[in-house]
Amino acid sequence: MAPPSTALITNEAVVLGLLAATLGAVFWTASRPSGFWHRFYSYVPALLMCYLAPAIYNTVGLIDGSASGLYPMARDYLLPAALILFCVAMDIGAVLRLGPKAVIMFLTGTVGVMLGAVVSLLVMQALFPSVVAGDTWRGMTTVAGSWIGGGANQAAMKEVFEVDANLFGQFVAVDVIVAYFWMAILLFLAGRAKQFDRWTGADTSAIEDLKQRIASYQAEHSRVASMPDLMMIFAVGIGLTGLSHLLAGPLVDWIRSLPAEWRLQDYSLDSGFFWIVVLATTFGVVLSFTRARRLEGAGASNVGSVLLYILIATIGMQMDLKALADRPLLLLLGVIWISVHAALMLGVAKLIRAPLFFMAVGSQANIGGAASAPVVATAFHPALAPVGVLLAVFGYALGTYCAYITGLALQALAG
Repeated sequence: MAPPSTALITNEAVVLGLLAATLGAVFWTASRPSGFWHRFYSYVPALLMCYLAPAIYNTVGLIDGSASGLYPMARDYLLPAALILFCVAMDIGAVLRLGPKAVIMFLTGTVGVMLGAVVSLLVMQALFPSVVAGDTWRGMTTVAGSWIGGGANQAAMKEVFEVDANLFGQFVAVDVIVAYFWMAILLFLAGRAKQFDRWTGADTSAIEDLKQRIASYQAEHSRVASMPDLMMIFAVGIGLTGLSHLLAGPLVDWIRSLPAEWRLQDYSLDSGFFWIVVLATTFGVVLSFTRARRLEGAGASNVGSVLLYILIATIGMQMDLKALADRPLLLLLGVIWISVHAALMLGVAKLIRAPLFFMAVGSQANIGGAASAPVVATAFHPALAPVGVLLAVFGYALGTYCAYITGLALQALAG
């Protein structure tokens, strides 16, 4: 049995109210046309504050993110609904015209995780050999699985390399802390996309074209949302989320009943969350070709953004900033690891003149997966959220194989 929470606020309804009030305060202050808050948000993106404020609450003991059920709720219910509402407004042709650089940056991120694992182990062996002695490499394989794919791939590496439960727990902490800090950096950079793109010499015309198409469609069809409009948006978002859950369960059961030698689990095809995200995205894309797209004129993507910001707040409340000091040397390994990934992403982005959007979403599709890649994509524009989902789903397929190869390399280096 888990120990009782020591947080000051343990009532879930009160925690949710606190998060809602925090989001409201952030957006109200961010809308100020002048003064301190205007200057503050010119340096710190509002999206980042929606993420960091709940992290501070969790760190000081006001709330206990690990004991809360709000994140699983937001991940399983609000995220699919947000994706559906974003996709309803999507211009599929414009998304396809974004070109191959998004995939190149995603694959660069995967290579960066694999290379970062090797480099971080070698550096730690040279500087602090006792920290990475013994079976530490086994724990690193679970982080590789998580950072290339997701939770299912991480669990697969735990079983494949027989990772001890205590070691697994230590690397879960490294995974969460380092990944969330990297996400915070990406959100910060998103507010400086124009400067970054000037540095790389990126051609952002396809991205700007997509943004313009969405803006033009919204302007042409915009209307004051009526009660039927809002109820239809609710019905489409939550109703199809329910249908995604309904279909995902039997689908996973059927896949698990198939012959084990087919190894479908290597592609995360036995993960319920995987299918919920895939089905929700598919439903949204299909609806974008129907009259349902008119719901965008009543603010469908705005409602989707509200749901996504609630998810962002619940992601933030999982992070304990004090935990960075608990095992600094093991966390140093994670910092070196993510730094190699970041350096490779920056280098390739400069080489191929990729926009910051492709670098940020390609990275987060690896490191964070389907639950957070749309968050980073939305920092650039809500219409771009599906790009993050598609790349993250690609990561699920690569996760087990690439993490296994990484594990074999780590095992050889560890001797």
